[in-house]
Amino acid sequence: MIKALSLFELNNLVADVIDSTMSRSYWVQAELSEARENRGHCYMELIEKNEGSNVPIARASAKCWSNVWMLIKSAFLRITGQEVRAGMKVMLQVHAQFHPQYGFSWIVDDINPEYTMGDMMRKRQEIIRQLKTEGVFDLQKELHLPMFAQRIAVISSETAAGYGDFCNQLESNDYGLFFHVELFPTIMQGDYVEKSIIEALNKINSCEDNFDCVVIIRGGGATADLSGFDTLKLAENVANFPLPIITGIGHERDESVLDMVSFQRVKTPTAAAAYLIDHLSSTLMRVENAQAMIVDNVRRTLEIEKMRIQQIATQIPVMFSVVRTKQEAMLDGLSQCLITKMQEAMKQVDFHLCTIQNRILPTLQNRLANEHHRIEILGQRLRLLDPSLLLKRGFSITLCNGKIIRNAKDLKMGDTLTTRFEKGEVESKVNRLS
Repeated sequence: MIKALSLFELNNLVADVIDSTMSRSYWVQAELSEARENRGHCYMELIEKNEGSNVPIARASAKCWSNVWMLIKSAFLRITGQEVRAGMKVMLQVHAQFHPQYGFSWIVDDINPEYTMGDMMRKRQEIIRQLKTEGVFDLQKELHLPMFAQRIAVISSETAAGYGDFCNQLESNDYGLFFHVELFPTIMQGDYVEKSIIEALNKINSCEDNFDCVVIIRGGGATADLSGFDTLKLAENVANFPLPIITGIGHERDESVLDMVSFQRVKTPTAAAAYLIDHLSSTLMRVENAQAMIVDNVRRTLEIEKMRIQQIATQIPVMFSVVRTKQEAMLDGLSQCLITKMQEAMKQVDFHLCTIQNRILPTLQNRLANEHHRIEILGQRLRLLDPSLLLKRGFSITLCNGKIIRNAKDLKMGDTLTTRFEKGEVESKVNRLS
């Protein structure tokens, strides 16, 4: 009879083997397909993908207990500026553990943030290379911020302190300049940063003519996950955007790809506001300088013209007297000439009218007599065509629906006919057609 081990005994045997053969810790490189916290502990799913097909070729579960995780988490965030998340490549120090009840898992003892930093840098460089290959990396730099950039579209979290600082800075500027600010609320931290910002850019693009530029700002406080600002899709949308984009996401340690492709990068939301104020104040100064130059030029021109007019004014009385005498003599001559010509013209017109009258009057009289005779003849013809004369001679008139019937083919069976005589009329119906 075969003696079998219980499952508990078998698992204990496996645990003893692992404890005896794999007692030390190992550094392992892997990608996180999942990273979640529960009651202070961190539970991870590790994968390794085939470089050619991107298909996972290895999987494993890992756990980091709360007493270790709190230390690892804070150090990783401080160095990388990011939180541990799914999709990130990490280097973990782990040791094997096999529990008879819960099975096998890797226990995380440490994490190397420098490895993740290097991977992040490689990804960033790849994104930059792709953007340059597409020819869009410097497109924003080729744009021009309008001289009177006052209509600002802001992409930020609605509750972010940085957005409030930005608005306060614009409103309390020392020059009394006015800015119109419209907020497009977005998620500025976490996995949905890319999608949220792109949606906001699409909304702004649909009403592009309402704005002069776009400002992307992030709230202050502790350093948070900035990975959402280092994506190819977001960088492409920003690079191809038709309006200048100013970024102030509050990250002084390093530039994000978003900062690199934007029109202008500043460190903080208040710095973004200061940039816009300086730009508009510079325009104001140029306008004021141009105004002063125009005023000076007009003043000098007026003074020169005033002097010229004064010189002319001294000559006017003498010139006016001479001109007046000449003009009066010329007007007298023209007046006499005009009177003479008008008298001659009136005589010619009178003669012409008399001639026309003598010619036309006999012609009109003959024409009237002829037309009177023609009208009398037409009247006689009309009287002869009077239907009542035909009726008096014994003829009759047949009508159907008020119309005179001249052809039997115009009738149909059942039609009602009205026949008029000299005296009276009768009605009949059509019973036969031939």
